[in-house]
Amino acid sequence: MKKPAMLRIGVLASHEGTTLQCILDACTEGTIRGRVVVVISNNGSSGALTRARGAGVPAHHLSSVTHPTPDALDAAISAALATARVDTVFLAGYLKRLGAITLAAFRGRVLNTHPALLPKFGGPGMFGDHVFHATLAAGESESGVSVHLVDETYDTGQVVRQFRVPVKATDSIESLKARVREAERVLVVQTLADIAAGELRLIAAG
Repeated sequence: MKKPAMLRIGVLASHEGTTLQCILDACTEGTIRGRVVVVISNNGSSGALTRARGAGVPAHHLSSVTHPTPDALDAAISAALATARVDTVFLAGYLKRLGAITLAAFRGRVLNTHPALLPKFGGPGMFGDHVFHATLAAGESESGVSVHLVDETYDTGQVVRQFRVPVKATDSIESLKARVREAERVLVVQTLADIAAGELRLIAAG
């Protein structure tokens, strides 16, 4: 059987790029049969752009600063991904909502990671420490990570993979976050590895 082509991954990130680094490392080590071909950030001083450039990956700051109108920004993001011939787009801590142009061009090929077991603790405002605070406040016995397809609204796309993490009675936001983030790195790499190997096929909901 012919091996699938190397997976071409586009990553969008807003901050330090720790998840991006895991993807870059996994590609270098051969865990993911693919490579990151472009990185886009809405933050011109983000660690993600620094990490990408250090790895020799084309990196672009695209935001309302570079493209003042939403449609122009949306078109620029879509064009950057298309120019890099991206197969799968991964949102690794990207805090902006993708526009209709990008979603239409890459329908069923855009994934996001969320630090909870969706549909719990998702939606507008549910990001970062807000998610962990809500999980602890609700008295949940478990939390986890979800990898899901991206659609027009926050955290409502089809869930592709989940990994469950216990919530301990002694947990603080920081201790729960550390456990979930560790699981997140494992799940992201495994999901992309399975896509690259042809063992997981993404199908757009609807």
